[in-house]
Amino acid sequence: MNLSISGRTAVITGGDSGIGLATAKILADEGVNIVLTDKTQDKLDKASEELKAHTKGRSKVVAITADLTKNEEVLQLAAQVQEQFGGVDILINCAGARGAAGDFISLSDDDWLKTIDIDLMGAIRVCRAFIPQMQARGWGRVVLVSSENALQPYEEESPYNACKAAIINLTKCLSRAYSYDGLLINCVSPAYVETPMTNAMMEELAKERNSSVEEVVDWFLKNKRPHIAVHRRGQPEEVAAVIAFLSSELASYVNGSNYRVDGGSVESAFG
Repeated sequence: MNLSISGRTAVITGGDSGIGLATAKILADEGVNIVLTDKTQDKLDKASEELKAHTKGRSKVVAITADLTKNEEVLQLAAQVQEQFGGVDILINCAGARGAAGDFISLSDDDWLKTIDIDLMGAIRVCRAFIPQMQARGWGRVVLVSSENALQPYEEESPYNACKAAIINLTKCLSRAYSYDGLLINCVSPAYVETPMTNAMMEELAKERNSSVEEVVDWFLKNKRPHIAVHRRGQPEEVAAVIAFLSSELASYVNGSNYRVDGGSVESAFG
């Protein structure tokens, strides 16, 4: 498919694995230059080499470490992108963490603030740093990653639920503020996708239940995510395909929307 974005530049946070890396591969196939960013150098270098091997020179790939909880590092990232590419056209925020989980009463202020700092403020910081570059170019796409938890929250993950609901609201706010500058801003809400974050959850649960990861995944689907109509985990590439569409010229009349990529997990017709 021709997404008509060849030659554009994309910054992808959380780009060293999962949905971020899968999205980078699709966009690189379309001729988009890719800036991968994450906070761990060795993992980011490995992902960069994997992406370079995948692109076979069809696009430029740059890896820059940045911790999104530190505003100065986000600003440095934006400055490097400006210097190397003249600015960004596409911003995709996949960075995030499950954060603190457990009974609501047991969660401290610090638990909440750490989760908010990563899952909400991280998105705010990158948008604040890169939207001016898009304004200067008169064209831009921003895709923020929310979650099914925003619409169908799970009681043991209240900080994560709240942050992901805020991402949908932030998306709508930004889409209204910057559409006249040529920017289209949307989000996607995945459910139970096979990523390092959910893999870690399953490994922890497997230890607790003294079971294999495969057995725990099957149990989790039946008991914790029974509304996933396709009865399986999602794959990063399935979410990445929707993100790539929203990053393209084909999505020229899509703005302020939330696309659920959840296998039917959210029960409501209007969520």
